Amino acid sequence: MIRVTTPEFQPSYFLMPNTPSAKKRLRQNVNRRAKNRSTKTAIRTLTRKVRESIAAKDVAQSEETFGTLVSKLDRASGKKVIHANAAARTKSRLTKAIKAIKPAKSK
Repeated sequence: MIRVTTPEFQPSYFLMPNTPSAKKRLRQNVNRRAKNRSTKTAIRTLTRKVRESIAAKDVAQSEETFGTLVSKLDRASGKKVIHANAAARTKSRLTKAIKAIKPAKSK
């Protein structure tokens, strides 16, 4: 028997699966949902940190955090946790913002 203790599964009308395959699917879905939520939360946190460092005009910190964020975004989009276009859009916008705060190179 599976014990599901997350709030989404607390209502009395929630029916537990009957067949072994349905029980296994429920276990897999609960685990995948937890992992996906964790990944999305980490991405949101890193995005916020990059935007804060851009607002503070800290180029070094923003580039360092952006590198970590790009890695997470690529992994998440590769595993279909987030849409590939959403990852590309986020990377593009943040790259543009980081370039805007960089000092102009003199020739």
